[in-house]
Amino acid sequence: MGKLVYGSGNRSFDIEDRPLAHLRVVFMNKLRRGEPFMFHHAEPHVSCSIWIHPAVPIVFQFHGSRPPSMNREWIEVLMQEASSANGLRMLPEPAPGTVTADALG
Repeated sequence: MGKLVYGSGNRSFDIEDRPLAHLRVVFMNKLRRGEPFMFHHAEPHVSCSIWIHPAVPIVFQFHGSRPPSMNREWIEVLMQEASSANGLRMLPEPAPGTVTADALG
């Protein structure tokens, strides 16, 4: 189980290493472009939305010993989600080859 720490350590989210690795790529790409976005995270009994901005420090902590393999289609779906009017929420990982260019808009 990894952890996403946002801000001065006052807000953190427990996220499995594999989804966290994919979120890291999305955050990095959006913020490198200067594109802040809304991130929604749901846990049992609590839901939170935070504005992700390049001026706020973000730490991605991984607890696994090996980096997870990456699913490019999942990254593309998450990037599209982050660019939507509703913001980024963690979507389930699509099976490889199931996401078409039409589905990505």
